[in-house]
Amino acid sequence: MDTLLPAFIGIPGGPEMLVILLLVVLLFGADKLPKLARSSGQAMGEFKRGRDQIEDDIREAAEATPDRTDVESAERV
Repeated sequence: MDTLLPAFIGIPGGPEMLVILLLVVLLFGADKLPKLARSSGQAMGEFKRGRDQIEDDIREAAEATPDRTDVESAERV
């Protein structure tokens, strides 16, 4: 029961990346890679736009919320 498991699996280096690239070319074909890259780029752009919109919504909500000092001064009056 004494099995050794690596504590950290390293980031793939040059030879590993070449093997991964070769497998991708074999799986998808060289003619489909530009389409795959284009659709991935479009998906990343959509994700970024959605993230920016959510950040803007949060920022606007934070600016619209009255400060605690404003609420306390209104309660004193």
